[in-house]
Formats: sequence, structure tokens, C-alpha cells
Amino acid sequence: MIFSRGGFRQTLFAVTALFVAGIALSPCIAAGSVSVEPIEISARLIDRFHIGRDEKRFGPLEFVGGLEMTSPSRDFGALSAFRFLKPGSDFIGVADTGFWFFGTVTHDADKRPSGMRNFRMQQMVDEAGLIEKKWKVDAEGLAVKGGIATVGFERNHRVSQFKIDPHDMEPPFKQLDSLIPAWELRLNRGFEAVTHAHPNGQHQGGLVVVSEKSLDTAGNIYAAVIGGPHKGVFTVKRNGNFDITDGAFLPDGDLLLLERSFSMAGGVKMRLRRIYGESVEKGAVADGPVLMEADMAYQIDNMEGLDVWTRDDGALMVSLISDDNHSMLQRNLYLEFVLHED
Repeated sequence: MIFSRGGFRQTLFAVTALFVAGIALSPCIAAGSVSVEPIEISARLIDRFHIGRDEKRFGPLEFVGGLEMTSPSRDFGALSAFRFLKPGSDFIGVADTGFWFFGTVTHDADKRPSGMRNFRMQQMVDEAGLIEKKWKVDAEGLAVKGGIATVGFERNHRVSQFKIDPHDMEPPFKQLDSLIPAWELRLNRGFEAVTHAHPNGQHQGGLVVVSEKSLDTAGNIYAAVIGGPHKGVFTVKRNGNFDITDGAFLPDGDLLLLERSFSMAGGVKMRLRRIYGESVEKGAVADGPVLMEADMAYQIDNMEGLDVWTRDDGALMVSLISDDNHSMLQRNLYLEFVLHED
């Protein structure tokens, strides 16, 4: 089908609305082998974040570079969350179609992302080693520590732990108590951010989970500290029409949240918000300033995953990925920024 520019954008907005609302348009997970599958990746370089403009600085964030990734594999896509196993290099991730993915980001001599290599995927299995239906493996959040991957699932809400083996991921070995009452978790608005608090902060590296849009009676977003010495439920102040898609703690103890919004008038937007670390506490309403906001005039899509890492020259880095929902109208992006603290 041939679209006019306006018709294409309207169709893109409509299709994206279905995905954001959680309507199941992605392909079903087929039964079969759960072996690790090598995936061929092609990556187009992105050298400008603001389309058609040369500016690099966006508030405290400086754009380094990015990649638009494509693959002939039908399994590639729907990338929901990722964490680096080696800073800025080897990573592990989860797709909301029930897959693990692994790979390595490469960089050029100027420290800009230059490609993806050794990309591979493996289907998730349940405790019995069986491949589950898509709605049971809607993996959205991921934390990594000490060889353990902690995954947040929505629809069938749970937080599960797995031993990390990039060559053969096995069934979960433990289910964690999220502390949030099950009836407060909305069907397609569950655990999107799963992250470890700073090891030297008040939560001593404990796990923190934040829902996408499970709201309390005051309209704030349910979250919880589920590990460490100060466990308990808290909420995140909902700011505008943005929902939470991921988060990671910064070295100073603040929580960096990735947020997304969608409207027929404005299309897709993304935002980074810095939540004050001291407000991440049982019974509190956590809040903090917006660091950056971007719309479709920028190189964004359905931004779902975030990680924070330190580059070899000491720069504090923020990496983002997008979820294409297996749609021909959306893209799988990888973006890198320096977060300046001055």
C-alpha cells in the first residue's frame, strides 16, 4: 500500500496506539527448540538526534550516536529491556514476545556506536522447561547483579530470577514478592522498570520495581523496594501523560526513569526524568525534574529500555533501546548519550 506523508503518519500513530494499549498484534511464540539462535543484524548509523540539525546537547544530555537495527529473522524485535554485562559492550536483554537476547555494541575510534555483533536470541521457558504462551512471558523489565537476571513480567504479573548463561538460559529458579497488592496491578501496565539501587545508598543495592501505569487513588504510579533493609511500597508522581518504561540508578543514588507518551495529535514522545534518591522510600511519593523530552522530530520510536554505565574515559553514559512491536512502521533503535553532571 502506498501512503501519502500525512496518511503514513496517521497510520503510524494509529498502529502505535494499538501497541501502546497492549493489543496483541505481534506473532505468537511457536513451540520448538529453545537453543540459542544467532541473528543477523544490519545497523544504520544515526549521527543526529534532532532530525536535520547538528546540535549535540539536549539539556544535560549530549548525543553521542545511535543505530537503527534490522534483521531478516522473524524473531528479532520487540526489545523491551537490556543491561550491560560489560560497560558499553556485551549485553543481555528481554523481548516482550518471550525471548532473551544477547550481543555486543561496537564503537569506533571516536567512541561512537558503530554496530552490533554476535547477536543471538533464545526463547524463555517456565519452571518445567516448557515454552509458554505470549501473555505469560510478556517480559518488560530487567536487572542484573552477581550473575543473576531479575525479570519483571506484566499481564501475568510477577518478578522472577534466572541464572545468567548467555549460551543456555534455563528456567527461573526463584519468584520474588513484589509487595504491591496483585489487585493494584493493571493488566498491561505492570512491571516495566526493575533495577538495583546504588550499593552505597539507603537500600544497599536492593531491588526496586516500578510499574508502567498502575495508579493509586491519587493518580500516582505504584512502585516498591523489594530488597535491602528498607522494603516497602512507594509511588512515583505521574507527571503529565507519560508512562514509565524503564529505569536505572545513577552513581549519586538518584533514579533515572525512561518515560513514554502517545497521542493521535502529537504521536510518540519520550522523556528522561531524574527521581531524587531520597524520595525512593516506603510510603513516599517519589518525584524529580525532567532532564530531556523528545518527540517525532527526533530519532526516537517506542523507547522501552535504558541502562546507565561508565565509559573508559570516566563519562557517565545513558543508553536507550526501542521496541518495534514487530511492526513494519516502527524501528529498533539503539541510542547513546553522555549525562553531564555540571
